[in-house]
Amino acid sequence: MNQTTVTKKKDLPKKWYLIDASNLILGKLSVFAANILRGKNKANFCHYLDCGDFLVITNTDKVNLSGNKLNTKIYYHHSRYPGGLRETKASKMLQEKSDRMVYLAIKGMLPHNRLGRKQISNLFVYKGSEHKHIAQNPEAIKVL
Repeated sequence: MNQTTVTKKKDLPKKWYLIDASNLILGKLSVFAANILRGKNKANFCHYLDCGDFLVITNTDKVNLSGNKLNTKIYYHHSRYPGGLRETKASKMLQEKSDRMVYLAIKGMLPHNRLGRKQISNLFVYKGSEHKHIAQNPEAIKVL
């Protein structure tokens, strides 16, 4: 009789990856990053476990947006007070908070539940080329 193997949390080793976001398109970068954070690049992917790896993204201030999104895309934030809706254009967001822009793009591609909140905690985004995870020896990968 054949037996089905069930993936357990202890069978899922986590690795560290590093992505340089210079001259990459935001959408393609975030799809690639979301797949690594979810663990879809592994053979033993399980949709109800945190199979993903740790991911460090650097140089987010040099990321590109496709089409005319730089002028037309608007990010919204509400302060939860009456009349507290704030709007920020993508061009301003790229200059001032490019790390937040990449973070929000990747967060939107993960599940919107407890598992997604756990998986997004494995993401570290930095504006420049310097990061504080050198001791983990992240493996540099190239986005396809």
